[in-house]
Amino acid sequence: MIKKHYYSWQDIEKMCVQIVTQMYADNWRPDYIVGITRGGNVPATILSNMLGIRCEALKVSLRDATGESESNCWMSEDAFGYVDQEEQEIVKCRWDLNKRKNILIVDDINDTGATFNWIKQDWEAGCLPQEDNAWKAVWENNVRFATLTNNEASDFYDVHYTSHEINKAEQDVWLVYPWENIGEY
Repeated sequence: MIKKHYYSWQDIEKMCVQIVTQMYADNWRPDYIVGITRGGNVPATILSNMLGIRCEALKVSLRDATGESESNCWMSEDAFGYVDQEEQEIVKCRWDLNKRKNILIVDDINDTGATFNWIKQDWEAGCLPQEDNAWKAVWENNVRFATLTNNEASDFYDVHYTSHEINKAEQDVWLVYPWENIGEY
């Protein structure tokens, strides 16, 4: 039988405060926050309210039967500091470091890593070719990932801010966040 761990709304608020505290300790601030639809929207909105900055949503649904996800290339262009074609002719470059935006991508859990890996691949392919070495700097400096819970057995290792760590390879646990614990209909 799988063990269940229930989070309360007070737990979620404390976890979000811990994430903000970690960002402040890093002296890093996002220009905006991106919540992954369903699980990441709630903590992204809470963080947005705590920080007083805007919040966007990104639909990445790899687990559900539909498998629908949306590419938001404009977000990757913001992170990269992409320069439009007309401006490129003047500055002779595809990006401008001064235009780069700091973006915090938020989900409730980094479980398998598939969601965050999909975003990285999509943004790299959609904005500029993946072989462009500048993306490494963007992922390390301008785009960061936050989760309430991080599974240490995940295939994604670049979660910058998290509050609770588990290792599902050692002990399988089903996490129940308050927005999921709503009973049957």
